[in-house]
Amino acid sequence: MHIVIMGCGRVGSTLAHSLEDRGHSVAIVDRAAEAFRRLGPHFAGRTVTGIGFDRDILIEAGIEQAGAFAAVSSGDNSNVLAARIAREIFRVDNVVARIYDPGRAEVYQRLGIPTVATIPWTTHQIIRRLLPEGSEPEWRDPTGTVRLAEVHIGPAWVGHRVTDLEQASGARVAFLTRLGEGILPHRDTVIQDGDLVHVIMREDGIEKVEAAFATGPEDV
Repeated sequence: MHIVIMGCGRVGSTLAHSLEDRGHSVAIVDRAAEAFRRLGPHFAGRTVTGIGFDRDILIEAGIEQAGAFAAVSSGDNSNVLAARIAREIFRVDNVVARIYDPGRAEVYQRLGIPTVATIPWTTHQIIRRLLPEGSEPEWRDPTGTVRLAEVHIGPAWVGHRVTDLEQASGARVAFLTRLGEGILPHRDTVIQDGDLVHVIMREDGIEKVEAAFATGPEDV
């Protein structure tokens, strides 16, 4: 996957190397050319000097071919503006914006802009939003038999009931995160685009659950 990052500070440079180590192509944008020194000599990706919410700059960085975009500059407004352009203009599937003000982050989350506030931030959390496939454990019982995990769902499940997902996977949906709010599902709850699905499942059933979630009801 090609991934574009706006902001080459400590977060952006660390993120760039982490994604490159995973085999992805990376382009990083910063208005200050000297910021790219943080990448070191081993960075093989593309560096673009300019304003990260300028459409021409984003095109130069390969946004039209990108599968993910991360706005992690030092400015909340710039990050949100760039994230909206990436999602609404260039139709990038996986977008995340770093927001310093947790209160504002919640507002933007409700507007459908995935955000990560500074206090709970880790590079791992951002990568999770950019590369959502598979499952990410959130809790395990002491015996290592059962886990609570956020599992990526394929787009074919949108519009189907949570109970259909449970029946196909054999897992139990514990709760959904929708526009930044936790939801306890009932039998008639329908999965919406952008929902994060948190599932209780057995450790030995992870592959089956991930496969069922990634495909769709007609393929199970």
